[in-house]
Amino acid sequence: MLRRQARLRREYLHRKNKEDKFKTIQEKKGRVVSSVTSNRLIHGDLQRHAVDLQKRTEWDDEGPQRALQIGGESGGALANSQDDEYRYAGVEDPKIVITTSRDPSAKLRQFVKEVRLIFPNSQRMNRGNFDIKQLMNACRSNNVTDFIIVQEHRGVPDALIVCHLPFGPTAYFNMSDVVMRHDIPDIGTMSEQYPHLIFHNFKTELGERAMSILKYLFPVPKEDSKRVITFANHDDYISFRHHNYKTVDRQVELSEVGPRFQLKLYQIKLGTLDTMDSADTEWAWRPYMNTTVKRRFLSDEDGWQQDD
Repeated sequence: MLRRQARLRREYLHRKNKEDKFKTIQEKKGRVVSSVTSNRLIHGDLQRHAVDLQKRTEWDDEGPQRALQIGGESGGALANSQDDEYRYAGVEDPKIVITTSRDPSAKLRQFVKEVRLIFPNSQRMNRGNFDIKQLMNACRSNNVTDFIIVQEHRGVPDALIVCHLPFGPTAYFNMSDVVMRHDIPDIGTMSEQYPHLIFHNFKTELGERAMSILKYLFPVPKEDSKRVITFANHDDYISFRHHNYKTVDRQVELSEVGPRFQLKLYQIKLGTLDTMDSADTEWAWRPYMNTTVKRRFLSDEDGWQQDD
């Protein structure tokens, strides 16, 4: 079993490496085509290979799969590694295990119970003295699709780790402004229906990546479901809200279910928690990203935006 997992992991990394090389070539071809069509000077680092790149673009087409869009031009077709990561999304319901850091406080244990109610088909597991490698092996043996760890600082939940199995990715979120269910006045009852999802302001490539990581934690809902979960991005802070709704005299009435909190993505690793030492970093927040200008990574079309 371990040999099979290692082989599948190597095959996945090989496909990922081929995709990265192909994407680099497609970006260069897209830049050349854009310069030629707009009658602009080709960049110096592309001039040596510009003729060859332009000839190769003549054979590109959309293909049967999703094409890479580079600079508004079609760059050919390639199966994305994300398609391999979430190949059963929507076909099979996710199976989620939620746990905490070691020696959780009473507030963290209560919060994890509420988090378990958010995700259908999830179960809570006491951390005990198990290490990460043991937990990952147990999850793979039981066909778990996602593993979630909630962490705390001085009794306040402050971090959320979402690890997709069997190969990744693993997303790290900071958590703030946590309000638990019993702290919300006039709280509604918790429905067990599969929720409808609302994602607001996830417009960049990184935003779509974060949206896919969160979206595939939930199964496909039925049309008559009265449960709604919202992820709203404002200045790279993702606000989580949970509501039930009903229609009265053609008016929609919302009742908050809770809990509520904010997430801020700070790292995505191309691997699982037990392979962090060898896993590549897909994206990571760096301190210099928030110095002279204010950059928005999830919402702005160019990846960052300067405010006046």
